[in-house]
Amino acid sequence: MSKVSRLHFLLLALSIALFSCSETQTEDSPINLVETIEQFDEVVETLEPGDQVVLADGTWTDVEFVFKAMGTADKPIELKAQTPGKVIITGQSNLAFSGEYIVISGLVFKNGSTPTGEVISFRTSNDDLANNSRVTNVVIDNFSTEDRPMSDLWVAMYGKNNRLDHNSLVNKRNRGVTVAVRMNSEGSRKNHHLIEYNYFGPRQVLGSNGGETLRIGTSHFSREYSNTTAQFNYFDRTNGEHEIISNKSSGNSLINNVFFETQGTLTMRHGHFTKVEGNYFLGNRKPNTGGIRIINESQSVSNNYMYGLTGKRLRGALVIMNGVPNSPPNRYDPVIDSAMNNNIVIDSDHIELGAGSDEERSAPPTTSEFKGNIILGKSNLTPFTLYDDMSGINFAGNYLNEEASTPITSGFANTPYSVSTNQYGLKSPVQALLDEIGFGEVKLPVTKDEVGASFYPKTEAIIAFQSGKTISVKSGTDTILAALNLSKPGDTLVLENGGEYLLTKFAEVHHPITIMAAAGDKPIIRSQKPNFINIENGGALELENLWFDGAESPDYKGNNVISTSSTSMNINYTLFVRNIKVTDLDVNGYFYFFKANAGTFADTIEILDSEFTNITGAILQLNREVDDLGVYSVENLVISGNTFTDVKEEVATVYRGGTDESTFGPIVTVTNNTLNNVGKGPTHRSGASMYFHGVQKLNISNTTWNKSAPLELFLTNGGPITEIKDVVMKETAEISANSDEYTAENVTYE
Repeated sequence: MSKVSRLHFLLLALSIALFSCSETQTEDSPINLVETIEQFDEVVETLEPGDQVVLADGTWTDVEFVFKAMGTADKPIELKAQTPGKVIITGQSNLAFSGEYIVISGLVFKNGSTPTGEVISFRTSNDDLANNSRVTNVVIDNFSTEDRPMSDLWVAMYGKNNRLDHNSLVNKRNRGVTVAVRMNSEGSRKNHHLIEYNYFGPRQVLGSNGGETLRIGTSHFSREYSNTTAQFNYFDRTNGEHEIISNKSSGNSLINNVFFETQGTLTMRHGHFTKVEGNYFLGNRKPNTGGIRIINESQSVSNNYMYGLTGKRLRGALVIMNGVPNSPPNRYDPVIDSAMNNNIVIDSDHIELGAGSDEERSAPPTTSEFKGNIILGKSNLTPFTLYDDMSGINFAGNYLNEEASTPITSGFANTPYSVSTNQYGLKSPVQALLDEIGFGEVKLPVTKDEVGASFYPKTEAIIAFQSGKTISVKSGTDTILAALNLSKPGDTLVLENGGEYLLTKFAEVHHPITIMAAAGDKPIIRSQKPNFINIENGGALELENLWFDGAESPDYKGNNVISTSSTSMNINYTLFVRNIKVTDLDVNGYFYFFKANAGTFADTIEILDSEFTNITGAILQLNREVDDLGVYSVENLVISGNTFTDVKEEVATVYRGGTDESTFGPIVTVTNNTLNNVGKGPTHRSGASMYFHGVQKLNISNTTWNKSAPLELFLTNGGPITEIKDVVMKETAEISANSDEYTAENVTYE
């Protein structure tokens, strides 16, 4: 064991011992039960070592707790719930505490937001920090400002020797890190914090940078030592952005954590001497699931387990990046003296070496090693991609299944693909192979049941379309509005075949709802408002076998059939459109079918098997995020089986500007469509029939353009994948692109 490792072990053992002492209280510890914020403030002024402040059960609204106290190792001061889980803190509320030997437990922050930049802060001012203190058995759930782009931190750790354990942090919906270790003063560096046994629950795709779940340090202090340990935590579908853990300081240990179906990677973004060991990544073949990414010097990645990971480029199962020569602190230090050894990779698609190689990131790894790894998989038989000269990595003692191949000429032995499900339900190689690399037993270091607040269930609030009751809606004026007002999440409104429906007010959708008709004649829907349907925060919409017509729409420019809220939405929505007909959106210019406003984000939009005719605007306007900061409007877009005729603007405009690499999307599929006279309106600004800017994965196939404006592409950074296959362009100009870094196969011009 190195001197650094021995010192870290001793400090960690001392820290745990101190925390164990802090859990004991003398029988005569004064207990102060408070029922109002005023009583709380009065009591805080009088606290002595060993005292307890107990918040009365109930709902506390719009409260800002400031808790300054000086306990001792054998007599900590506690702030706790009268009954764990029964103190609900909501509204505009937060908690800041500072001092020594403080223990906070049993609180629930739910359905509110912080009025400042932090929900729980380990400081009360820049100079007043918390040390030797603990937050345990606490919940933060959906405590998010409705302003989606507004950034805040849920837990900000300052000071030294603090512990964050057995907490549940679920449903962060706005920008900002869930838990951040802050190092912006000398009193918060070399902090030896312990973050363990926490449940990091599902976090939706943010659609921009700033959605990390755990960040340790920042680029400004990346070469300073934090010496934080994060262990035995469970990351459950924490999909905010592709850095699930963002290590941005030195000397940290990220060990024995579980990552369940997380879109992203454990990333050593900055800092040196990071230990990444014993972590389990269970991708289960979900899209964009990733593993571990090495950047910087003296990094150690060993004895980790990866199963079913599908991410590629910067999001692969194992990634070693190229660096920037003489890099400034905020870029990419080259990989030097680092090791990626004794890891198991099962049924995972991509191992990326020299990833990110470009004109700036031109320094490949040096004096590093890749030894004793077991790589078994059949989904991709060429899992290794080398982006630069990898002679600076020593490859030795690795195993690759016989069917697979690698461009690396030495250091790999072939072995049969022999994988079975073991007694713990995990895919495992044969024991002899495990013994060969000294891995030990394939077993999760911690289970979902062993983490998080003891009183808080790990349930999900996802409500599926058509999971509620069915409501029959008769033809007439505003009958759809009346049915919407009576509906509950998951309900289905069934319209009469061939019926006529008029909207005189905005139809607002505040929860998942389906509007449809049975097979047969489509009911026709018209509106006297500029928008037919508005998807509001919390809403999601499914449409099937309907006919939307613009004959009753007002004589405005910029009408639309469906739009998202004009204000920011912090809950992602979905839009499914199947077998609908849209006609005569032509009362004035720029009449759109769907417009996504800024500050809103769709997990999925699908337009399937539908017909659009005589429209003066675009079908899908997904270009309102124009700040060029890597922000965009939709993660997954599918346009399939449709016919578009006499559409003056684009079928789709999708925009993701800037050079940020922290996201996966947009991901767009266009297949089996026909475009007739699309994109040739006299006032059409882009002159394209489809315009895709910064799309990260684009697949266009089996589609015909007839007398239409060209397809236009703008490829940006991030390694976008653009594939065009089996398309016909009749009396249509050639594809327009700013780069030739896309593939086009069987493209016919007539």
